[in-house]
Amino acid sequence: MHTAHPGQPVPATAPSRAVTVRTLYAVAAAAVVLALLGWAVAAQFSPLLRVDRAVSDALYAGDDRSRLVESALQVATAPGLSAVRGVVFLPVLAWLVLRRAWWTAGWLLAAAVLVGPLTTLLKDLVGRQRPQFAGGGAGYQSLSYPSGHASGVATLVTVALVLAWPLLGPAARRAWLAAGVALVLLVGLTRIWLGVHYLSDVLGGWALGLGWTLLMALVFGALPGGRAALRPGTAALPPGTAT
Repeated sequence: MHTAHPGQPVPATAPSRAVTVRTLYAVAAAAVVLALLGWAVAAQFSPLLRVDRAVSDALYAGDDRSRLVESALQVATAPGLSAVRGVVFLPVLAWLVLRRAWWTAGWLLAAAVLVGPLTTLLKDLVGRQRPQFAGGGAGYQSLSYPSGHASGVATLVTVALVLAWPLLGPAARRAWLAAGVALVLLVGLTRIWLGVHYLSDVLGGWALGLGWTLLMALVFGALPGGRAALRPGTAALPPGTAT
């Protein structure tokens, strides 16, 4: 009988067809949103630009915001940083490597590390200038679409949910999902409050992070039941225990 080390994917199983199809639809929808928004921004599509300006003007925290407000916004926006993804995922990666869960570790690396360069590539392709608020985007040399913080936090949350999903019960899944959505929304809003991104930048970043992570989950087999998915009971068993 085949045995598996805790932390390793389940052998000889595969995601259900329904899960795979739904994930493919999600990846395709995210790609469409990312591409359409990118086209509209690059083409200077006036209805989109008007909405972006109106939202930015309404939500920007102001050039004269207090140090307390600035500090609170910087803390709230931090989960979108690549450094935060590193702090969160490096211990998880080490845990996976120790348990020889190579496919899972490869998926985590591909999703979490490559989303940054991919975001930069798309920024260069679209070439959008940031909002020109004196206390916001005017102080940045980097480009605006899509938001790197938005793509980063979407990747962070999607990886965490896909990785943990097989290990969680129904109530825990709902709680994790609600917390993840709240974090993604919060980080996205902070980019607009800080005046460093437009609404469409944030939406494009979310679409990129979600679509890229799910695409990598399909490629590596990280969906529940796949070769890179963790099995139930993984976290509770000591290293080296066989089943």
